[in-house]
Amino acid sequence: MQTLFETVKKAQMVVRVEAVRVQQELAAEEFDGYCEGELIKVTLSGNQQPVRTEITEAAMELGAEKVALLVTEAYKDAHQKSIQAVKERMGNLAQSLGMPPGLGDVFKQ
Repeated sequence: MQTLFETVKKAQMVVRVEAVRVQQELAAEEFDGYCEGELIKVTLSGNQQPVRTEITEAAMELGAEKVALLVTEAYKDAHQKSIQAVKERMGNLAQSLGMPPGLGDVFKQ
């Protein structure tokens, strides 16, 4: 029984170390999101932190209210791309650790 306990503890340590590695890799990446027509671009890091926002002159001519909506749209696009990358990386991590199919879904939530 002691051997099983030690094996489980080692496996937990590997999972933690690998999850931290994946999170660090993602934090260093950037994900661009665009609004319709690509008038605005929002860039987020892999841990969903805002990096920059670029607003074209054409967007500025639409007025503040429309620009606000377009920024939100671009932010949502970047956020979705970032979250998708997290899901994929954590799913790949689960698979590389030999977790049964579906068990890695806990990483994807």
